[in-house]
Amino acid sequence: MKSAAMAPHTQPAASDAWTNRAILLVDDDVELCALAREYFTNNGFKVDCVHNGRDGLARALREEHDLVILDGMLPVLDGFEVLRQLRKRSSIPVIMLTARARERDRITGLDAGADDYLPKPFAPDELSARVRAVLRRSGISGQLQREVLRAGPVEIDIASRVARLSGQTIVLTEIEFQILELLVRHAGRVVTRDEITAALHQRESTPHERSLDVHVSHLRKKIDRAAVPLIHTVRGAGYTFNVLET
Repeated sequence: MKSAAMAPHTQPAASDAWTNRAILLVDDDVELCALAREYFTNNGFKVDCVHNGRDGLARALREEHDLVILDGMLPVLDGFEVLRQLRKRSSIPVIMLTARARERDRITGLDAGADDYLPKPFAPDELSARVRAVLRRSGISGQLQREVLRAGPVEIDIASRVARLSGQTIVLTEIEFQILELLVRHAGRVVTRDEITAALHQRESTPHERSLDVHVSHLRKKIDRAAVPLIHTVRGAGYTFNVLET
């Protein structure tokens, strides 16, 4: 990640909602890390920087941070491999921040478990907005309603952000959790692609968008263990959650 990626920006006022939220920035550009640390610190965050993939993975697994910003091109261990290894043991929110901006690279990042993907060059204000959005979606910015959803063999605790399949905890990314929550909440009816995209990203889906398909595919691999799949694709419409007898 090169320091030139930090485009000119305005400095928004710090918000109490984000005071002391901890970010781990994994990037080999020392100068950019220093600039990013100053920017986010001025906005109420705590920021730790690591400059290679091996140490970044180790720090992320300590569970000392609320979110990871991960460069894709890292020494020692590639950022995409860091993400794949991290997802085996943690559901911490991850934003990929990398010059590898081709569609297949974005799909690789999302398929590996990224919650968001921002190509370089980037505006710090946009990165900050994406950080806040991911943290809001993960429930870190405030108290959540105590609510447990159940449909078939799946149980979702909204407040603790824990999903269980037949009583066993499922490790999900935040995006996967939100998709599953939406489908379970509306079990038995078609949830359209536009509904899901609007809930996740506050916008309409696009005809050629593949990110939702990637997330749903990844989710299916984690929960479809029965003879009848729990998530059913309705061609040209969206998805339904099949309510099965347990």
